[in-house]
Amino acid sequence: MKKALLMLALMPMGVFASELDGANTSWILTSTALVLFMTLPGLALFYGGLVRSKNILSVLMQCFAIAGIVSVLWLVAGYSIAFAEGNSYLGGLSKFMLSGVLEGSMSGDIPESLFALFQMTFAIITPALIIGGFAERMKFSAVLLFSAIWLIVVYAPITHWVWGGGWLQEMGLLDFAGGVVVHITAGVGALVAAIVLGPRKGFLKTPMPPHNMTMVVTGAGMLWVGWFGFNGGSALAANGDAAMAMLVTHISAATAAMTWMFYEWIKFGKPTALGTVTGMVAGLGTITPASGFVGPAGALIIGFVAGIVCFNAVIIIKQKWKIDDSLDVFPVHGVGGILGTMMAGIFASSELGLFSGQGLAEGMTIASQLGVQFIGVIAVFSYTAVATYLILKVVGMITGLRVSAEEEQQGLDITSHEEVGYNL
Repeated sequence: MKKALLMLALMPMGVFASELDGANTSWILTSTALVLFMTLPGLALFYGGLVRSKNILSVLMQCFAIAGIVSVLWLVAGYSIAFAEGNSYLGGLSKFMLSGVLEGSMSGDIPESLFALFQMTFAIITPALIIGGFAERMKFSAVLLFSAIWLIVVYAPITHWVWGGGWLQEMGLLDFAGGVVVHITAGVGALVAAIVLGPRKGFLKTPMPPHNMTMVVTGAGMLWVGWFGFNGGSALAANGDAAMAMLVTHISAATAAMTWMFYEWIKFGKPTALGTVTGMVAGLGTITPASGFVGPAGALIIGFVAGIVCFNAVIIIKQKWKIDDSLDVFPVHGVGGILGTMMAGIFASSELGLFSGQGLAEGMTIASQLGVQFIGVIAVFSYTAVATYLILKVVGMITGLRVSAEEEQQGLDITSHEEVGYNL
């Protein structure tokens, strides 16, 4: 008997059907840490370096506070709305306070507690991305209230639509790691916030360069590394899908960075570090929805298109439309997410020769898949825009949205937090 038990103990976990897979669990544990690393400290440093020195602590504080608030709300109701059984639009409340999520609860062949935590890190970074749309001018109290309501009203329901068994998932929308769920929602949310709050004082009149490019590049590098967990982890397994997702993620990021760098070099005479890392982020955001469906050659095209289109989107949004999306959230993440979602419908096809992907669902053609992708983009864009606008109006009535002109002039670090980023 003892010998039999010893033999069972030495057998791989995968032998037991419907039980925990140690390799998959280890990979998602690692991916979860990588995705949180994207926000803290990656995004915090990236955004913190981009603003003026008088506002750096306000951005870092907002990233940390959003991570805390979202974590609690994900426990209370966010996870349940997104992933519990419900209807085509909302999950139920059977997972309220993570009810039923115990040590032995499973989601596929990984612990459900791990799946909930992995998804929590996605929920954290999405409202944190929106900070870039209203940086340097929104009240801290408004940031907290807006982020809390937005998570429950916008992020969690759309997550259910796409990943939780909702209507877009039933239609066959391709969004492997969050092009729709994360990047379109964050980009549109930031655009609406920038329009509602209005531009910073001196926008397009007074130069507002990043105060610390070393910090920007450091944060961007952390985002690049963390994105391997973001996209590779979305396979929810340590397998070939995860490996390919990581490969195409890297190819798209590298291609977009070089495309943006050379485009800027040709157009303005010199390549900049800011342009290069912004191109890299555009490549990452654009490949995200397609990362589990396309091949390496397709990723090269996606990265190239991201570098060109997002570069011009930044110029159009700020210089032509005169919208102060302070840290270019919509032109980089929103436009990138839209591009990647649509191109997933093309390059996922297995009929493109060298540029073929993993193949479309049975009965799907490129044309029909593009139709589904288009419906998903329009639906999520529209819902996010309307809901974000209404949330901002409600928050404005409760706390007010914008700091006073005097507070904006002094900087949010000292006026909101009684601290400064640098004691020189």
